[in-house]
Amino acid sequence: MAATFWFDGHWTDEAPRLTGPADHAFWQASVVFDGARAIAGLAPDLDRHCARAIASAHAMGLKPDIDAAEIQRRAIEGIRRFPRDAVLYVKPVFYAAGGHISADSATTAFVLHVFEAPLPGGGGFSATLSPLRRPAPEMAPTDAKASCLYPNSDRATREANGRGFDHAVMRDPWDNIAEFAFANLMLVRGGRVLTPKANGTFLAGITRRRVLALLGEAGIEAAEATLTAADLHAADEIFSVGNYGKLVACNRFEDRSLNAGPVFTEARRRYFAWAEGSRVN
Repeated sequence: MAATFWFDGHWTDEAPRLTGPADHAFWQASVVFDGARAIAGLAPDLDRHCARAIASAHAMGLKPDIDAAEIQRRAIEGIRRFPRDAVLYVKPVFYAAGGHISADSATTAFVLHVFEAPLPGGGGFSATLSPLRRPAPEMAPTDAKASCLYPNSDRATREANGRGFDHAVMRDPWDNIAEFAFANLMLVRGGRVLTPKANGTFLAGITRRRVLALLGEAGIEAAEATLTAADLHAADEIFSVGNYGKLVACNRFEDRSLNAGPVFTEARRRYFAWAEGSRVN
């Protein structure tokens, strides 16, 4: 089984038909989602991802008729439909079926999609500074994990791929580093971990917060800071932090080769050691 879906009160292994051309979600993009992971029965921070799905729905003017605890219960059911060693992505989605210019919040619908998705390999990735930027909060619904934000991240990635890089680093409108196109960013200099200061232009992710806390508990200085491209060029280590890949080392930024250094290695070790306490299967 590659995927399973909770929709309209039951589980199905067939992808349900959700929208058509007249539905608001289809033509006006009133869709939010979240993403959690289940890795061989571990589901780190599943509760927080479910809660963020609810918060994103409200930020987009939707009206969920399910709460975070129920999403979590359904997610665990979905995870248990797979073999114990499965590596999964857990994606709750809210969308508006009705509306014209504005979404009709009364038509908010929910689907939970759980599917097999291997973690990225450990070989690391290359990255480049993108000419595309994350929007300011007054330009887009940056306080939600809204589907409409992701085409710009895809554009940045495709542009980077066209120049021979795996991933893109995106700036905010004021030239500060925001994040990788699809994950948060951390760098190390002189043993100190820095991550871009949350300023409303990107989601300061759940895994990001968890890693910052774990580093602090380990006595490793880790903090938010306003960062520029110069900080990336001077970094000893750079790595991505996000739900999909968890922690992955950047092995080349622009024309600089980098290593999966000791701070990244320790951060990743500590994250997965902590995750052992999140077993659901």
